[in-house]
This record gives sequence, C-alpha cells and structure tokens, in this order.
Amino acid sequence: MREKMIALQYMAPGKVDFIEVDIPQPEPDEVLVKVLGIATCNHWDLHMMHGEPMFKGSTLDYPARIGAPGHEAVGEIAALGPGVQGWVVGTRVISWGSGGHSVPYGAYAQYNTWAADSFFAMPSNMDIAAAAPLELAMSVQVAFNRLTEWDLVAGRRFAVSGLGPAGLIALQMAKAYGASQVVGIDPDTTRHALARQLGADETMVPDASQFPPDRYAPTSFGSAIDCTPNIPRSIEFLLDHTREAVALMGVLRDDVRYNGRHWAGLSLIGYGSRGPSGGRNRETGAKAWQLVMEGKLNMAPILTQRLPLSEYRKGIALIEDRQAIKVLFVP
Repeated sequence: MREKMIALQYMAPGKVDFIEVDIPQPEPDEVLVKVLGIATCNHWDLHMMHGEPMFKGSTLDYPARIGAPGHEAVGEIAALGPGVQGWVVGTRVISWGSGGHSVPYGAYAQYNTWAADSFFAMPSNMDIAAAAPLELAMSVQVAFNRLTEWDLVAGRRFAVSGLGPAGLIALQMAKAYGASQVVGIDPDTTRHALARQLGADETMVPDASQFPPDRYAPTSFGSAIDCTPNIPRSIEFLLDHTREAVALMGVLRDDVRYNGRHWAGLSLIGYGSRGPSGGRNRETGAKAWQLVMEGKLNMAPILTQRLPLSEYRKGIALIEDRQAIKVLFVP
C-alpha cells in the first residue's frame, strides 16, 4: 500500500480542504522532495480564494489541482528517481521551477516531485525563509535581464513602484546591479521602513504634486520598474516621471496610457523575453540565487509570518488585510 500525505485543495472559491493522497513517486529524471516550507504567491492565492482568474481571458476550475497554487518551495530530497545523478538523499534544495513532469500536485503538500533540473542545492544551515521566495526572485530577475542587457540600471536614480514582495526584491536587485539611488514608491507608508531596511535610499508616496511635469527634472527617475498588482495609475505615474525606461513586473490586466508625452526617448518594457536575456528558466533562476548566496538579496524579511500549513486560511486573511507581506507555510 502506498504511503499517504496531507495536501491542500481548493474545492471552490473560499473553500479549502486538507485531503489525504498518495505520496507521489519520482519518475525518471525527477526527485521526491519532502517539503519544508512554501511561501505564498500572494496574487495567485488571493485569486484562487476569490475565484478570479489571475490572467485576463483565462479560467479557474474547481476542485483545483491538488496542492495548487503553491510553488515557492524549499525541501529536502527524500528519494531519487531512475537516472538521477549528482544528487544525494537528504540534500536541502530550493526550487526555481514548478514541480515535476509526472504528478499533478502543487507544493501545498507534505511531499512533491521536482524535475532534477528545476532546483538548486542550498546550505543546510540556511533559514528556509531566506530561500523560499526564489521563484518570485527569478520572476523579478526576468525584468532585470532586459534592464541590465540594455544598461538601464547602473548609475541611475532608479524607482521601484509597489513595495509588496516583488518590489522589495526589485529594490535590492536595483542596488545589486549598480543603481546610484533607489527610490521605493508606495501609498502605504507602513511598507517604507522595511524598504529602507532592505536598501532603498528614499521612500515616497506617489504624489504627482511633488514632481514637476518635466520628465528631465532632477527629481525624476532615470529608469523604473512597476511591481504593483495591476494598478495602471502607478505605471502612468512612472511614465510621467521617468526619462529612459519603465519595466513592468506585475500582471497587467487593464489599459495603460502611453502617449505623446512619453514617446520621445522613453521605452515601456513588457514582461519576459525570448531573446538573449532569456525568461523564466534555469539561467535566470541561477542569477537570482547567486544574489542570495552573495548576500545581495535578503528575502527572509519579506516573509513576515510563519504558520503551519493547516492555518492556510488565516495566512491568506493576513495578506488580504495587509497584516502580512508574505507568509511562509510549514507542512
């Protein structure tokens, strides 16, 4: 008889159950991982909770895939699948990808299978909170691939709009890639202190009255990244006060006005790339992980709550009430 584990499953919007399922078995080129911690992907979790598709034009089906939408996970290798070489049972690993090839489970579970090329080894003494959001950091790195490829960060007064989890990672990346000054922007001033702790030189609310209409004014930005959850007015604020480029990190669902005020010299950079800079792949994940290992990216403070997975509903409520920036669940 197969061993069992407990996993989370969305049965309907607002209805989360914990069910008993078989522990998955690794297929060729996969490993079985005992999950040690999973960080929330705030937008996925909130969209799943409310039955709202995250991407415009997509759909959500319930009951959802077992373990979904968990994917920012830290674990320990519990077994090797056929053909896996170079890994040892007991090694702590951090995923940059989204699970294995064969088992349709998300990471909100006690065990998961991961493709053997979808993770990195992590120091055994590293706090799991310092590694768990790596998949998010990789996603932010996708935007910085393009920004750095086009030399739009180093030496700039660089703005980060939206001081949620992605923005708090982005401001550290801007510092790591040589921005001369990093400005964190968020109307919620309770986020400003942590932003400064993590390296922001200045924090501000997006008050256009404090800025002249000239994009070339000294207080304007050289380049910027928007990390807000679908807030067109935030992007438009950056467009009105940035000289060279505004990159988009958040999921864009509504129209944004890019017009005659902007076209002379200002680029609006969409998310992702199929060119030399690459997109969501192992190379991009490795860049983000290198920043962590070099001490240039500190993700632990972003996880402001640590709860057992059984308290999942409580954790999502804390995020929704803005009492937590990001939650680490322990199965």
